[in-house]
Amino acid sequence: MNTIKVTPTTTSKIDSIDFKNLGFGTVFSDHMLVCDYKNGAWSTPEIVPFQPISLMPSAKIFHYGQSIFEGMKAYKDTDKKTWLFRPDENFKRFNISAKRLSIPELPEAVFMEGLKALLKVDEQWIPTQDGSSLYIRPIIFATGEGFHASPADAYKFMICTAPSGAYFAGKVKVLIEQNYSRSANGGVGYAKAGGNYAGQFYPTQLAIDKGYDQVIWTDDNTHEYIEEAGAMNIFVRINDTLITGPTSDRILDGITRKSILDIAKDEGIKVEVRKFTVTEIVEASKNGSLKEMFGAGTAAVISPIATFGFKDTDYDLPELENPVALQLKKRIMDIQTNKAEDLFGWTVNV
Repeated sequence: MNTIKVTPTTTSKIDSIDFKNLGFGTVFSDHMLVCDYKNGAWSTPEIVPFQPISLMPSAKIFHYGQSIFEGMKAYKDTDKKTWLFRPDENFKRFNISAKRLSIPELPEAVFMEGLKALLKVDEQWIPTQDGSSLYIRPIIFATGEGFHASPADAYKFMICTAPSGAYFAGKVKVLIEQNYSRSANGGVGYAKAGGNYAGQFYPTQLAIDKGYDQVIWTDDNTHEYIEEAGAMNIFVRINDTLITGPTSDRILDGITRKSILDIAKDEGIKVEVRKFTVTEIVEASKNGSLKEMFGAGTAAVISPIATFGFKDTDYDLPELENPVALQLKKRIMDIQTNKAEDLFGWTVNV
């Protein structure tokens, strides 16, 4: 790949940012990476100041939704070194999503070298406070024009970053969804397509209006099988066994999910990857064998669930002194920030 051109900003915003009180994804770093697909090929990426982009109203992103994204984080350790967590998995999933939406796959060098170059330019934007990180958002969307329903002939790849604090504060209350579906067999549920998330907002708002924070998605056919927790994978612990559903057309192959499975096995925690039902969870809650529920994803890492609602009844999870969820979260975050040895070869120094 040719040398990445860098056009530095002339007016950095960094001195105006309170890094001790960061929200999530609302403050943006000084620069972004951009790269265009035209005439059948991806160009050499460039790093430019963070700024608006211009698109024609006829750009196909507005009409047919060809848009994918990833979610990643960069971390600083106590020696001020920068680390990425399993970026190869993000790249692989990015191209899986691209292929499903008929978007040209991205060369690995464009993704990896472009990301590393951007992190070096905006290195000072990576927070050092505990629980904070630089959230990284790679995206591709259709810029080619036309009202005919077909894949575009031009696309834009971008990476934008945002210094961020914790995604969720405390435990959450969730509602098991019985009417709407996140995805269906043969669909795009396994891809990180923008439309997947747009379709979640309305059912989630209905749950929020009832006093819940998020929804638990069930299968599209029977609404009996537990699938995901909002925009995260879901885990439950019944007695001493940690359970999560298998990935499928409908369920995202979460990087945090697969990391939890490996760490749990390394910790000697019994793990089962299998389908499990709403009935099983309700009965386990009633008989006291349901010990924990939590969501898992890049943004929150692990988000404990305090209560779940089903058919007008709320079921509270027990409050434990040393929950497995927090043990796993600490182990992952210690690896991510280079506080603990990475036995799995997951971290990459930038």
